[in-house]
Amino acid sequence: MFETRIVPQRRRPAYGFHGHVERLNGRVAMMGFMALLLVEILLGHGLLVWK
Repeated sequence: MFETRIVPQRRRPAYGFHGHVERLNGRVAMMGFMALLLVEILLGHGLLVWK
């Protein structure tokens, strides 16, 4: 019998809701949140000041 030596690899889709895209989105959101906290600590107040 013939044996396959090359195993086909699945390509990840370029768009849509997928695990790797959601993980990246979560990491970027957390970096933005941490940057916002750092700015608020350095300024001594929030970015949106209601007067």
